[in-house]
Amino acid sequence: MIGIVSYGGYIPLRRLSRMQVVQQMAWYNPLLYMLMAGERSVANWDEDSVTMAVAASYDALHGMETKSIDAVYAASTSFPFDDRQNAAVIAQALNLQDSVRTIDVAGSLKAGVSAIVAGLDAVESDSARKVLVVAGERRYTRSASTLELLYGDGAAALVLGREHVIAEFLGSCAYHEDFIDHYRGAEKRFDYQWEERFIRDEGFGRIIPEAIKTYCEKYHTDIAEFAAVIYPCPFAREHATIAKKIKSAGAHTNLHEGVGDTGAAHPLVMLVHALDTAKPGDKIMVVGFGQGCEVVAFQVTDAIAHIKRPKGVTLGMARKKDIPYAKYLKFRDLIDADISIRAEAMPNTSLTALWRHRKMIHGFTGYRCKACGTPQFPPYPICVNPACNKSGTMEDYAFADKLGTVLMYTGDMLAASVDPPAIYGLVEFDGGGRTLLDFTDCELENLKVGSRVAMSFRIRREDTTRGFTGYFWKAVPLIE
Repeated sequence: MIGIVSYGGYIPLRRLSRMQVVQQMAWYNPLLYMLMAGERSVANWDEDSVTMAVAASYDALHGMETKSIDAVYAASTSFPFDDRQNAAVIAQALNLQDSVRTIDVAGSLKAGVSAIVAGLDAVESDSARKVLVVAGERRYTRSASTLELLYGDGAAALVLGREHVIAEFLGSCAYHEDFIDHYRGAEKRFDYQWEERFIRDEGFGRIIPEAIKTYCEKYHTDIAEFAAVIYPCPFAREHATIAKKIKSAGAHTNLHEGVGDTGAAHPLVMLVHALDTAKPGDKIMVVGFGQGCEVVAFQVTDAIAHIKRPKGVTLGMARKKDIPYAKYLKFRDLIDADISIRAEAMPNTSLTALWRHRKMIHGFTGYRCKACGTPQFPPYPICVNPACNKSGTMEDYAFADKLGTVLMYTGDMLAASVDPPAIYGLVEFDGGGRTLLDFTDCELENLKVGSRVAMSFRIRREDTTRGFTGYFWKAVPLIE
């Protein structure tokens, strides 16, 4: 038996009320009134498809030995790097073994489901024991566009394997059409979308039912057997119309009201959301849409009752904070605001230094003294315990999955920051070790000495001159 072993998801903290956008921008684009209900998820300024993929992956890997992962298939249409493997950055942040295979899957919104199928093929052929499939998306949109209200940010991850399968793989099929509902040309920042009715009628409304019909004919099955049928379609009315066309009572919510469409990640996000409430015996069909469709199906097993439920998408949707429209525009660089002369210095990132310290920077790995057991970060060759002070007794020690406590903090209005004040302070980790860290996803007035924090992989700096994104770990206060 092969299939899904574990799953996880990540929805960023911030939400943008669509009504807020309508109130401020409908004078320019009256079509926004049609989409004013609900809210969409918004990545923080220091989040992108890679950081959210890392968060979803940690959620999926909870309690699992990371050395058992043989491959990482990462899917997105908004990767920060065109010519640097994004899956490799994710693998390093997860502290996976050096022999792990890393593959980027991109170029279409069905990339997430295509990555699932490729991962299942790898497991079925015994070329990998366990495959981590993860998809994340943070797409740019023009201000006052309908896409600004339709899109959302998020990520989801699946661990595929043979043992302790919670959802058995039933089959897959592909349906290809070079249907162009939208596209993004090389070196372009924004998607270009065609007329909406054409997209609904000739795209979602025709191609998705045809792909589902192709799957049912291939495997001699009936759509009525599926407790959940997952397909991306951001238009609520068309989403319901498709359910009628395929004669399914199990069409899963498109999550438009609370999240928005998360692109290549969206079929996985919806799948993770469905697994949160799935029961043994339930059959789930997942459809990825983009230049045709990719269809994959699973059946939930009894093992799902015995796993520790991840934070997933359900809790991610419940944990939220509103973001003002003006702040959203700044986070997306849609307004050119002064950030002070302190931000003008942008030294070239030393790729040799990044290589030497990759475990520390991306993996958040320090040392632990084998003689006295004292953890320390950053990694030094001499034990910081004054009662020990031995050298040559160090072993790698990961801090990324450790919780911590705030010992001291400050809010700095003079430091250059996209979201001032810059908040940073000293964190002591459970089990030992302390270091100075930036704080994110919080306000200064909500932080206090003694606050509990978790670690989160985030953007540390963006070198727009050279097109390089630098990452490090930050502290996120836990919501009590």
